[in-house]
Amino acid sequence: MPIIERVHAREVFDSRGKPTVEVEITCRGGKPSRAIVPSGASTGRFEAVELRDGDAKRLRGTGVRQAVANVCGEIADAVRGMDANDQEGLDTRLCELDGTPNKGRLGANAILGTSLAAAYAAADEKGISAVRQFSQIWDRLRPSKSPPANTAGIGLEPGLPLPMVNMISGGLHAGGNLDFQDYLILPVGATSYRQAFEWIVSVYWQVGTELSAVGFEGLLVGDEGGFGPKLASNEQALGFVVRAIEAVGLVPGADVAIGLDVASTHFFSDGAYRLAATGGQQLSSAEVTDLLESWCDRFPILSIEDGLAEDDWDGWKLLTERLGRRVQLIGDDLFVTNESRLREGIERGVGNSVLIKLNQIGTLWETLQTMRLAIDNGYWPVVSARSGETEDTTIADLVVATGAGQLKVGSVARSERLAKYNQLLRLEEQLGPDAEFLGGSIFATLQDCNLSGDSAKPLE
Repeated sequence: MPIIERVHAREVFDSRGKPTVEVEITCRGGKPSRAIVPSGASTGRFEAVELRDGDAKRLRGTGVRQAVANVCGEIADAVRGMDANDQEGLDTRLCELDGTPNKGRLGANAILGTSLAAAYAAADEKGISAVRQFSQIWDRLRPSKSPPANTAGIGLEPGLPLPMVNMISGGLHAGGNLDFQDYLILPVGATSYRQAFEWIVSVYWQVGTELSAVGFEGLLVGDEGGFGPKLASNEQALGFVVRAIEAVGLVPGADVAIGLDVASTHFFSDGAYRLAATGGQQLSSAEVTDLLESWCDRFPILSIEDGLAEDDWDGWKLLTERLGRRVQLIGDDLFVTNESRLREGIERGVGNSVLIKLNQIGTLWETLQTMRLAIDNGYWPVVSARSGETEDTTIADLVVATGAGQLKVGSVARSERLAKYNQLLRLEEQLGPDAEFLGGSIFATLQDCNLSGDSAKPLE
């Protein structure tokens, strides 16, 4: 039995140079196993709270020394002697110890680091891989063999994910140069993870070429590695992505579809959506829905994340009624990987997909509970990184272990992103036929998608 013997933490730094928590756990007779916690720039109001020191004299108040002290003190005292293999018991203990609904006392960063490090320590003591450990934990929650039709195959067995990858960035990820946060691609026609990733890299390079060809020299990239040009409109970015797909010999829609992360909460106030990129235009929920529907008619859009704001339940209901049978509608700020928020969304009939971010909820077990609820109710889970990422590859191991079907990490120009993508290449090689690549087949039940390649041409 892997008994926790030593718990340690330290302050390290994420991909934005911002402090974060690394936790190290050692089981009796084992070696130290560690996990690093990411952080987000585009955060929902209902997320679990990461604890920051607030001391303006040091690192502008972003330090995490108190969270580290909580791990080394109160948390260590509580979990020392526990069975690291009992993920549910450990995570329940951590939540009870904190005693708040949002993990604000000890800090979700302190709690999540401990939760994940324990899983790695248990794997080490048993002499198995992280994927195998996560799979064993998932076995306790794994859906039945007859889930709803639109998620058939997801979550039942380990599998390589379909990557959803950022090409052009806006919003809080790129200095607000565009209102919408991410313009992504999904290689739905690929037959293996390696082929999917090679297509992604080719399209990414070509997007840079297309942007440079019309005068966007010296291109900068956003937090997640997507290009960050100052385009004339939100729609123009879609055109450049379509042009790049075509230029590398792939068919928009049939081979490579488009995803949007609207992140609309961040330009929503006083009941209106305010689009700075189009001269301060103000739109209602219905008008945003009209806009997104018109784009789906003209471009090969398969996935839309946070199309409306986190409190706009009525708007989400309309969006789902209009697009829910033809497009994946992901709730990120809306659901925040929270089982109760997702359950409310299911009852209201909004969205059909949930973004899965470990640090939004704060423990591994709670994350998996939300994934199970999603799959059981016909919602696609999309395992996701954060904008402030690290070299930690947990989400790559987790998405394969659970067979969740999709992974959203960011682009291909930042090493903290490549750490996950390269881990998936290793796992594809190591697991072989034991980890199937479902690819775009997971969307087989979507109807009337514009995936024929008959798309609008880019705007100059």
